[in-house]
Amino acid sequence: MNTQARGVGRTIWVATRAMALLTLVLGVGYTLVITGIGQVALPAQANGSIITNQDGDPVGSSLIGQSFTDADGNPLPEYFQSRPSAAGDGYDGGASSGSNYGPENEDLIAAITERKAQVAEFNGVTEAEVPVDAVTASSSGLDPHISPAYAQIQIDRVADARGIPVEQVRELVAAHTQGPDAGYLGESRVNVLELNLALDELED
Repeated sequence: MNTQARGVGRTIWVATRAMALLTLVLGVGYTLVITGIGQVALPAQANGSIITNQDGDPVGSSLIGQSFTDADGNPLPEYFQSRPSAAGDGYDGGASSGSNYGPENEDLIAAITERKAQVAEFNGVTEAEVPVDAVTASSSGLDPHISPAYAQIQIDRVADARGIPVEQVRELVAAHTQGPDAGYLGESRVNVLELNLALDELED
């Protein structure tokens, strides 16, 4: 009986030491090493890809979109507008999701029809010129990018609202248009926050 008890005690002691060692190595040590590598090799990405304004104040992340609207939710004409978001009240990182509506869902069809009319009127273009991403949310609801086509139909409106030459705004859009990753992965895109910050800096 004593031998059996000693065996059980020894097993518990060995298991306890192994758990403590693995907790230190994998739970603490591994975390510190990976965090250190991230801070040295990719500090911006490791800290959330934060974007700052010209005063150095954080204004958002290059990975998460945001709305450019007034207190009543109306789009501000002097800013490029993001695509719609179905995440919470819009671009809510804690509620990332799409609408999960199918293409034949009546609510989705009605929302797209309404958005298309609003986007066309707001930008002074025909509904046929409104691209898909201007009226549909991404699957995450957090997409910070719009298509070059959506950026193009907003150029005249932004230039007029800011009182600056259209060509100057067009050049900014071109400068902030990213091609497919590695030349072939994904689509060309424009980061809306970065573009709007560049517009603000242009006027300062």
